[in-house]
This record gives sequence, structure tokens and C-alpha cells, in this order.
Amino acid sequence: MEFVAWSKIFKKRVQTLDDIIQGCLQGKRSNQEELYKQFFGYAMGICMRYVQQREEAIEILNDGFLKVFTNIQKFDTTRPFKTWLSKIIANTAIDYLRQKKRLVIGEDVAHIPEVQSSNDELALQKLSYAELLTLVQSLPPAYNAVFNLYVMEGFQHHEIAGLLGISEGTSKSNLFKAKKILKEKIAINTNYYQPGISTANDIVFEKK
Repeated sequence: MEFVAWSKIFKKRVQTLDDIIQGCLQGKRSNQEELYKQFFGYAMGICMRYVQQREEAIEILNDGFLKVFTNIQKFDTTRPFKTWLSKIIANTAIDYLRQKKRLVIGEDVAHIPEVQSSNDELALQKLSYAELLTLVQSLPPAYNAVFNLYVMEGFQHHEIAGLLGISEGTSKSNLFKAKKILKEKIAINTNYYQPGISTANDIVFEKK
């Protein structure tokens, strides 16, 4: 009897992501819960780039997954699911910031000092991802939104312009200013360096 029981366990088919998505297409609650569990951490990482409070991030995440389940039939199964999910979560975060009247496009900072490029590169090499996240969260909302959408989520400037209701030129300008602010903060805060911590990917500052 024990052998038969174990045989049944091993013969049980493990669900793939495609299986889970198919279940979601059929409106199966168990598959929706499984999809939520599998991508909770990934989606939360996106949400936390737009807001600092975990409670707000959870609200964005739950609203985002509701949109995922409502629009799952629009997902192109020939493309990566993470890419589709990230764009929905990012859009939901932008909607949340708009509702809270935090996203004011066109705002500016009073002064952005010039920073020597050699100092920038040295600081970037010493910055961990967690520290980069903290700095990105501190950006003015308009700059934060463009930086995240372009660098992290992979949106193009024309897509950002349409999403935020701005021109491509404004999107490019806000991205440039966001990077400049980040470089300045990194360069003047040497305390961000901690030996032994993995560093952030320099490409986020090199992508144009």
C-alpha cells in the first residue's frame, strides 16, 4: 500500500507555467492563486520601485493582478509572461500615483550640480542593488516614473510619452535628469559603499 501511495505521488504531473495560464484562462481559482504566489516577489520588486511603503506596494500589486486575471486572454503565449506582467504592474503603479496626485509631469529640481564622470563610475561600481533602489525611490515622482519605465521595465520613450501624456522630448529630459540626480547622490554619499555586497548593474546609467 505504501509503495502504491508513493507511486501516485511521483506520477502526479507537475504544472508548468503554460498549464497555470491555461487554468487562469478558464477562470480556475487554484491556478490564479498559484500564478500570484509564483510571481509575488517579482511583482513586489516592481511596485517597490514606485512607492516606499510596503502597504502601498501591496495595494498596487493586488490591483495589478486583478488586471492580469481580467485580461489574461490578451496575453500572447508566444512571448515571455514576465514582460507582459511587468508592463501591467508598472501601468498600475502609474495609475496609483495619478490617483494620489503624486505624479506631476514637468516638475524640476532647483539645482543639479555637475558631477565628474570619474567619480560617477567609481561610485557606481561600489553601489549595491538595494542601495540603488533606495536612491531611485527618493527621486521626484516624475523622474522616478520615467527612470523605472525606461531603464527597469524596458518601455521606449514613445511608449512612456503615451502612458504619461507627455512628449518624447520630456521623457528623454526627465530620464537624463533622473540619472544626473542619482549620480550626484551616489558621488557625494560614500557611505553607500559596503565591501562584500554585490554591485548594481552599470547598464542602467549607460542606456540611452
